[in-house]
Amino acid sequence: MLDTIQTRSVSERLADWATELEPGALPSATREKARDILVDIVGLCIAARNTDYVNATRQAVEPGHHTVIGHAFTASAQGAALVNGTAAHGEDFDDTFEGGPVHSGVVIVPALLAAAETWKLDNASTMLGISAGCELLCRLALTVPKAVHKAGFHPTAVLGTFAATFGICVACRASENITVNALGIAGSMASGIIEYLGDGSWTKRMHPGWSAQSALRAYSLARAGFIGPRQVFEGTHGAFTAFAPSVKPAIDHLFEDLGTRFVSDTITFKPYPCGTMIQPYIDCAIALRRSGAPLEGIRSITCKTAEGIVHRLWEPLPLKRLPPTAYAAKFSVPFGVALGLARGRADLGDYTEATIADPALTDIAGKVGFEIDPANPYPKAFTGHVRITYEDGGIVEHEQNYMRGGAAHPLTRAEINAKFAANLAFGNCAESDRLLSICDGIAAGEGDYSDIAGLGIA
Repeated sequence: MLDTIQTRSVSERLADWATELEPGALPSATREKARDILVDIVGLCIAARNTDYVNATRQAVEPGHHTVIGHAFTASAQGAALVNGTAAHGEDFDDTFEGGPVHSGVVIVPALLAAAETWKLDNASTMLGISAGCELLCRLALTVPKAVHKAGFHPTAVLGTFAATFGICVACRASENITVNALGIAGSMASGIIEYLGDGSWTKRMHPGWSAQSALRAYSLARAGFIGPRQVFEGTHGAFTAFAPSVKPAIDHLFEDLGTRFVSDTITFKPYPCGTMIQPYIDCAIALRRSGAPLEGIRSITCKTAEGIVHRLWEPLPLKRLPPTAYAAKFSVPFGVALGLARGRADLGDYTEATIADPALTDIAGKVGFEIDPANPYPKAFTGHVRITYEDGGIVEHEQNYMRGGAAHPLTRAEINAKFAANLAFGNCAESDRLLSICDGIAAGEGDYSDIAGLGIA
């Protein structure tokens, strides 16, 4: 029988790893990262709980008995996953990954919390599933770097469906056969186009929730005996071909040191509620403001940038300079630079319909342009650069070769907890200490699924 690494499918090899995973075997750094991801996601769900897009999503789901974070309202398992995933990603303030980029927590945590309440899991199993799902999502991003975006799809949505399905399989101690079939089924549920970039519409917000609810359905079908393709990733018509046709998948990145080295340990927590690669540009703009760079007499503002982010964050330039909606502003480098220079910050309250019409911001954003730097390391690292040229010929500039919150300059535990508290305050919730304690208990593997209900509040 030919049963070598070369002849076993990608999903079969992943299923092998899934059956080997045990909570106690995870490195401490991986367990701590999963804790911080859980805390960040819960805080973000509460920050967005009163928004119009979360309200619309709530109205669209079926009632049930599963926890919707930050609400007394409960929903079906799929409904809770959809609302929680949409809320967590809605302000684009969630974690990211240098090397992807993908957002892990917004798909994996909603899926695993709903799975835990559905199949009555203990918290140690739930956290194991969160770690496993985040790891697979990051490794899938490394396998097809930049290619999913290039094809017009949202990597978090597409790859996240597989990763969340895998996480559920791990948490539920699924057999190898069920895991292979679940991943195969997930391939027909993966979706998410990036046309929202053209008009600032809301669909990106729902992508993680849709992936999370799809993962629940994929696992349920496989558990019931439904069969999915075993070569769902690498097959002739598989996910790598369908969603990343411009590259040859680097399968070695998917399996290299799998189980001994967790690449998800380097997951990044954002300091600003906007697109990932905009973050270091805002830092550069704030640094220039603090250095005393005047805002009068500016002729032009130029930013060196990676070619791979131009179609999402820079073009069409007139639209990026004058975003049509507050949500569109989150994916505009010119607007982010303007916030940093004019206000010295970029907070949740700075992305509003009133803000995008503020002449103090639109005047600066209208002068921001870019030049492609062929040596830019994207997607291995996210960098920033801002150069201001004045009418009198003077030039000031600032460059940053890392993303704050990333592997090189991670946020501290105190900063992550402070972000959690600030997000709760933004969502008009005064229960920061209680909710943080619940998250810490779940993350420590204490107790079981019944603790999750405590995250649903009036």
